[in-house]
Parts: sequence; structure tokens; C-alpha cells
Amino acid sequence: MPNLRRTTAALTAAAAMTGAAVLASAPAAQAAVVDVDYACQTKIGPKGAVSPVDIKAVKSGNGYTITMSFEKGVSDSPIELPKGVMTPRAELVLGGAASGTVKVKGTPNTAAIPPETPIAIGTLTGTFTPKKNGKVTFTAGTLIVHALGMDAATCTPKNNPKPSLELQVSGVSGGADTPPPADEDSGGELPKTGPLDSAVALGTLGGTVLLTGAAGVLWLTRRTAR
Repeated sequence: MPNLRRTTAALTAAAAMTGAAVLASAPAAQAAVVDVDYACQTKIGPKGAVSPVDIKAVKSGNGYTITMSFEKGVSDSPIELPKGVMTPRAELVLGGAASGTVKVKGTPNTAAIPPETPIAIGTLTGTFTPKKNGKVTFTAGTLIVHALGMDAATCTPKNNPKPSLELQVSGVSGGADTPPPADEDSGGELPKTGPLDSAVALGTLGGTVLLTGAAGVLWLTRRTAR
């Protein structure tokens, strides 16, 4: 029955392609805008503000280009800051499959900043080169505003913020995968699955449904032949 064999082969191939498409759509990075409550020590006394912080990663060669964006300023100056005299820099705290920090830096202000006005931080950029595979988290750390030739403000998060980015690193040569910690006592709860687990489940389900359809076609064909 050549026609039946071709139909079964087509259905099986469709199931495999469906599963592969679902797996390909699984996200390699999960980012979230996190409110960071900065406490700043400045030359004119303590300052502070809450700013939403966004961290993103883009693959670049053997590493990643990291960007850190601020939606609000975290300090101000009692005097006007002329164009080009203020440059921010910050540290991102690594977690998970990596440790230490990543340094990011902004560009000088492109316009004068009026006095008693929150200093716009903008976007800071840096580079992260992973040493092993696994999930790496990025959390806002110390922020420094360099202005008028000095570190005018040093700001540290005081609300213990959550990571702004979770990056799944893979393909590092010689970098062993970092498995999740074993759950020795589940307490009767169902295991939690991530996007990749869900993708595998969906791909398997799609293949099962299509193969079941192929079995039905085979059964009907045999019954007709009788």
C-alpha cells in the first residue's frame, strides 16, 4: 500500500517538524523591568530614588553585549552640569552559572543638565564572556555618577532587587552544563517545569496525536480491504 506508507511518513515528518518548531521558539533569555531603590551618597549629602531598571543581552561573538537602561534619574546636582561632563557607570552582579560582576558604562551627557533636576542615566553598555554553560542571572549593583572630574554620587540598591535578566548560556567550548539543584524533598508538590520542558511536552503531544491519526488511517484501510 504505497499511498498509506506515504501518508504515514508525511504525518510522522509533520509531527517532528512541529516539535522542532516549538523547541526553537523556547526563549534563551528572560528579562523583566525591576524597580531598584537606590541610596546615593553625594558631595551634598544623601540622595535617593526608585528607578525601573532593564537589562538585556545580545549575542556577540563568543560573548554577549549587555545593556542596562534606566527609566528615571537617581540623583540631582545643585548646579548645572554642562554638556559632556557627566558619565555614569555601574556593576551588574552575576548569579547562577557565573559569579562576580559585569561592568557597564554610559556615554557623556549630550545636553546640559539643569540644577536640581534628576540626572538622566540613560543606557549603559558592557560585555559578558561566559566560561561555562547554564543559566546566568544579572542583578543591578552599584551605580556611580562621574561628573565634573569626580565621582559625584555612589548609589547602591537597598531593596535587594531581583535579577533583571536570566540568560541561558549554551555552546561554550569545554563548559560543562550546570544542572539545576536536586530537589531532595518535594513536599508532595508537582515538579516545576520551565519553557523548554513545556516545549518538549508540546512537541511530544503533537507527535502522539498525529501518529494516532496515522494508526486510524491504517485500521480503516485494513477494514476496507476486508
